Amino acid sequence: MSTKNNKRTSLLTYWTTRYLVSLCIGLLLLGIGSFWWIRYTTIENRLNLLQYLAEETADRIAQSSGGNQFNAFDRRFDKRSGVLDMEQQPLLFITDAEGNDIGRRGGGGGKSHNRTDPFQLKLPARIISNSKSFQTLEAGGEKLYAVKAPINGGSQKGWVVVMQDEEELAKVNQEYRLLVILLVGLGLLGWLVIYFLSKKIVKPIQEVAIAAGGIKDGQYDVKLNKDVREQEIYDLVTSFEDMTKRLTQLEKLRAELLAGVTHDLKTPVTSISGLVQAVRDGVVTGEEREEFLDITLKEIDRLQTMIADLLNFNSISAGAFTLYPETCNLNELIPAIIREWSVTQQSNVECAVLVTEEIIYKETDPLRLRQILINLLNNAAQAMSGRGNITVNVSDKRIDVADTGSGISENEQPYIFERFFRGEKKKLKVRGLGLGLPFSRMLAKALGANLVLKESSPNGSTFSMVWNMD
Repeated sequence: MSTKNNKRTSLLTYWTTRYLVSLCIGLLLLGIGSFWWIRYTTIENRLNLLQYLAEETADRIAQSSGGNQFNAFDRRFDKRSGVLDMEQQPLLFITDAEGNDIGRRGGGGGKSHNRTDPFQLKLPARIISNSKSFQTLEAGGEKLYAVKAPINGGSQKGWVVVMQDEEELAKVNQEYRLLVILLVGLGLLGWLVIYFLSKKIVKPIQEVAIAAGGIKDGQYDVKLNKDVREQEIYDLVTSFEDMTKRLTQLEKLRAELLAGVTHDLKTPVTSISGLVQAVRDGVVTGEEREEFLDITLKEIDRLQTMIADLLNFNSISAGAFTLYPETCNLNELIPAIIREWSVTQQSNVECAVLVTEEIIYKETDPLRLRQILINLLNNAAQAMSGRGNITVNVSDKRIDVADTGSGISENEQPYIFERFFRGEKKKLKVRGLGLGLPFSRMLAKALGANLVLKESSPNGSTFSMVWNMD
């Protein structure tokens, strides 16, 4: 089995290269279009100038006197044609009214050896007979443009026809050079701009990548530069720092878990072992013996509870459990659960239930809903040290469980739904594995709801089970 190694490039190289290629393609297409447009407009403009030149020559011939007026070529033609800035002069033909050629000149001064000789070119009859002022024809493998103007001196005396080949009309080398310089300059400028902008954007991402490598090696003390203008990069940096803080806390929880679970499981086992050993050896007798046995049963029950919590949590996490949903009347179900819990309590906790007058029906699993509420009520009673008030408020969208305890410290609130997390106060008061709230939240999600800490202060806390309303 062969393994293909994909060669990876840096983000800066990857995107700047692709941008440069895209920019070059775009500029190439723009250049082709610009070249075509310059060529087209140049031909149009020069044809208009040729039309003006033909009309001016025709007017001068019409205003001349004498029998040789058709042969009296105005030398101003050479000066006027110089304005066109072409290597070769246009071809000028003078004809009579019937189109008979009576004179021609021009066509000299060019560098092309393939230029049609003006004295060998025969003026096509269709040039004169056609009513259009601008016409094209083929001569000697060249495409020629012809512009004509009538010679009028009281009557139609003849025609002035000016011809020039297409390549000569389209020659604007200076404009083409300027366009090439402009496109090359835009390409270099665009590449430099995207390079430096990409470098600026990539820098914080590289810092995050380096920090991620450090976290992989177990270095969670990460400091990143948050002084960035881009919102997305700022969100990335801040989210990464929050993640490292969370990982630091989870690493701390993992260490505490190993110590805490070991201690919490070892303590009842040690107690059970000592108590059973005392009873077996006859160290205690009579009522004291019975008391030792009762304590042993309580420790066994506590041990079983912790093991059951672990098993239940693992089964919920793996999705290896079954729901049995049914349509429940929450106005009756919730008060029944609260009464059942209150009867088992040996504390001064007052629990009140508030329900709406309208009967609330909900498709849910009553057994799983009971587990969630019992966990919340037990946590509330523990937060109040067995003395205080609990209020359960039931509505169509949510169930709120509020207590009058000492609240949850602000620095502990982000972690209360993490598995095995236990607050500093709770560690000293109650034995457990810290699975109650994570377990309840997973059950709530399985029932189509979410369990959240609505609010917490030194005057108490409120947990809410909120249904996802479509």
